[in-house]
Amino acid sequence: MTAFFSCNLLAHAFEKRNLTLRGSLQNSRLVFENKRKGRVAFIGGSITEMNGYRPMMIEFFKEKFPQTEFEFINAGISSTCSTTGAFRLERDILSHGPIDLLFLEFAVNDDQDARHSPEACVRGFEGIVRNFRSRFPLGDLVVTYFVNPDMLAQLQNGEIPVSMDSHETILKKYQVSRIHLARELATQIQAGSMSWETFGGTHPKPAGNRLCTQMHQELFESAWNSPRPLSPQPHSMPIKPVDPQSFFRGRFFSPENIQLQKGWEFSEPNWEELKGKKRSRYLDLPLLHANAPADPLCFSFEGQAVGAFLLAGPDAGIIEFEIDGGTKGEVNLFHHYSKNLHYPRSVIFSYDLPPGPHRISLQPKVSEQGGTAVRILEFCIN
Repeated sequence: MTAFFSCNLLAHAFEKRNLTLRGSLQNSRLVFENKRKGRVAFIGGSITEMNGYRPMMIEFFKEKFPQTEFEFINAGISSTCSTTGAFRLERDILSHGPIDLLFLEFAVNDDQDARHSPEACVRGFEGIVRNFRSRFPLGDLVVTYFVNPDMLAQLQNGEIPVSMDSHETILKKYQVSRIHLARELATQIQAGSMSWETFGGTHPKPAGNRLCTQMHQELFESAWNSPRPLSPQPHSMPIKPVDPQSFFRGRFFSPENIQLQKGWEFSEPNWEELKGKKRSRYLDLPLLHANAPADPLCFSFEGQAVGAFLLAGPDAGIIEFEIDGGTKGEVNLFHHYSKNLHYPRSVIFSYDLPPGPHRISLQPKVSEQGGTAVRILEFCIN
């Protein structure tokens, strides 16, 4: 009872400084100090992938636990949102084995990249949190809210950005600790102690990353200031999810397992002949691709949701789908960042299917922009 009361007092005190400690972060401390081995993972978009707060936090852990052998996993992928995160979590994080501590950030990408609705924010973000907690109930978790100019303006006007508001619903439900870097920046700008230019923008400069790292360090130092428990304790897991259709069973399904039809190939596209910038992580890899017209491509899957993680370039077309001979629709794959870039994005064809086996048919169509291309890296199944 004493530890629980103390934790809540800390959470209340931290909230004044835009740090919120929920539950406990003691399990990772026990592993680092007792086993002297630790696995720490970071998942998010380009803010995680870049040389920013993540390397600074790595140095903090190495200095804090000099006798501990760490494995650090960088699962940041530029431009990806929490929807993609929920489906790639297995491949990029969970497959490594038990994770002692996970850092998570998708507030900015759910806003400016995906432009998610509140419901879509919840389905992706809860998918990550619930899947992680289900697989590794002893794993500690910390979420950080980074910020872009529009989100900062909303906070300065007393409004709450959609992604942060939706994510916070999940964090409260699952008792996940949180760094509100965005609100701290807004507070410091108002006080005159920091500017947006000094902070460094959406992708923070060293000053912004130092502020972020200092906030994380304060959270951990305060959380670990109390007596160590005798043994790790599983984190709380709500019996029911916030949204039963959240992607907490999310996984990738490789297109290489699908029987090809006329007009479809599973190979590396001839990138040199295609307009638009390409990111190196997607080169020298086979993927499923077609141009309209092409025959329908069919495959079977089991789950409640199906979609695709794909590259949408200047020539992106429309993909038409039909599920179980009934549910029909189409998705324009062209993204607002596709004009000069083959942009990684996830599209969901359906998220509310009855549990069980299903069969989907896909066919490329010409878009209003004249695009014809479909290039699928992975299928998304939940």
